[in-house]
Amino acid sequence: MSFFGRNAQNSSYWRQLASIRQRTSGNRQENMAQIFGEFIDNLPESPEYLVIGFSPSSVPLKQRWRNNSLSADFLADYITTFFPSSEENDESKARQLDIKGAVNYIANELLENAMKFNDENSGETIGIGIHLRSDRIVFTASNSVKPDCIEEFKAYLERLTNSEPQEMYIHQLEQNAADDNCTASRLGYLTTIVDYEAKLGWKFETVRGEESTVVMVTTMVQLAV
Repeated sequence: MSFFGRNAQNSSYWRQLASIRQRTSGNRQENMAQIFGEFIDNLPESPEYLVIGFSPSSVPLKQRWRNNSLSADFLADYITTFFPSSEENDESKARQLDIKGAVNYIANELLENAMKFNDENSGETIGIGIHLRSDRIVFTASNSVKPDCIEEFKAYLERLTNSEPQEMYIHQLEQNAADDNCTASRLGYLTTIVDYEAKLGWKFETVRGEESTVVMVTTMVQLAV
């Protein structure tokens, strides 16, 4: 696991996220990008940010599932330091708790999806980042995608980004309730949109390495504050 945070004027969020990947992937070329939803391709630098990288060469990813909540708690605690509360001000305390709860849920959802759909044979690093802007908190999670999941994932995102979220959310709840054998709720993204009014976007990139071609996806969540 690697951590990066705010670090002088010469550091940037994207360079540090890229450096995490390069440690395990070596020489590579990226092309054939495809974007769904509201994705900011060149996200402006922020003075306050945190990036965590999970190396596939350390602990097997399946064993890290139980640590998702701990990582999400850490990110939530980190970001709420920028929203101080006062014992005499109930409004500030409520706002801090709301932000902490939203960050915890979204970060946990992004980590679970990244680890669930990551292609363990790719050798690519899973990365999650959070950074603070004046009017929003921006999350990014990056992982490789299993080859047999790519087209189905894109088809789902196509429906998600072209449907009314509330209607799709209710339909998914009804579908899950009717299917006793349902193993994929698909409610995480919808809950993020409906309950937290967040904007979501995805970017797919084909990464050509020395020996193989890997598809990477970066998920972006923009949460207004």
